Amino acid sequence: MKGEGKKTALRTGNKLREDFLAHLRNERRLSPHTVLNYGRDVTALFELAGATPLEQLQTHHVRRFVAQLHARGLDGRSLARVLSGWRGFFRYLARDHGYTHNPCAGLRAPKAKKTLPDALSPDEAARLMQLPQDDALAVRDRAIFELLYSSGLRLSELTALAPADIHFEDATVRVTGKGSKTRIVPVGSHALRAVQDWLKQRATLVKAGNQALFVNHGGGRLTPRAIQYRMKSWARKLGLNTGLYPHKLRHSFASHVLQSSGDLRAVQEMLGHASIATTQVYTHLDFQYLAKAYDAAHPRAKRKAG
Repeated sequence: MKGEGKKTALRTGNKLREDFLAHLRNERRLSPHTVLNYGRDVTALFELAGATPLEQLQTHHVRRFVAQLHARGLDGRSLARVLSGWRGFFRYLARDHGYTHNPCAGLRAPKAKKTLPDALSPDEAARLMQLPQDDALAVRDRAIFELLYSSGLRLSELTALAPADIHFEDATVRVTGKGSKTRIVPVGSHALRAVQDWLKQRATLVKAGNQALFVNHGGGRLTPRAIQYRMKSWARKLGLNTGLYPHKLRHSFASHVLQSSGDLRAVQEMLGHASIATTQVYTHLDFQYLAKAYDAAHPRAKRKAG
């Protein structure tokens, strides 16, 4: 009987799972990658619940499930994402299937260990911008790197840009970030010149009707994956063995601006962070940088051996 109960719960669960994923795809219009993650999290919930029907799950059950996942090696960040997915699933069940109880409400995942963002040094960033401009794609790549570093853009924000988003008169770029929120971010003179150089080359490549600022050799919109690949390739050629990736330039932008200005609120606005708590991690990076500089420069910073 116990086995039959588990099979029935599984069949019911699978139907609810597919309905939920269809809701995410068709009503909420979430990306395939996000829907896949939700599906994986809900499947894990069914496996942990076993024969216990969803409507009978209580907070103490979910707390035990979280502990089991933690014991399997999931960190605080991953557990927070799983809990968020489960909460969303139960909200859907309440809306469309008459469920009256959300056993995930009020539960928090264990705190994730804070890791400092990985950033380039100013010298490394300067080296990356010194690309040999011997073809149109090199001109394009330099404009991409300059803009990422100059304005702290996310990769998705950069690939969504159109030429009209760059305002040369007031040296700004209009960015559409997370949650479709628009912000205006300053652009440095080096980046502006690099973009102007690229626009001349773009005119010879772009397909008619394509509004993307950055296009590939065939004239179509440049993809995030292509930018990641090009950046790694350039890093190898320039001897930057630092595990370079686009978000590292965003981290570098935030760290270097904070080191120079100390204005955390301004950095928050330029990065498009909803909460200043997200931006505060760069204060730790800034302190780490200063501590290294102190240790290297101060004659009494470290005790001599012997």
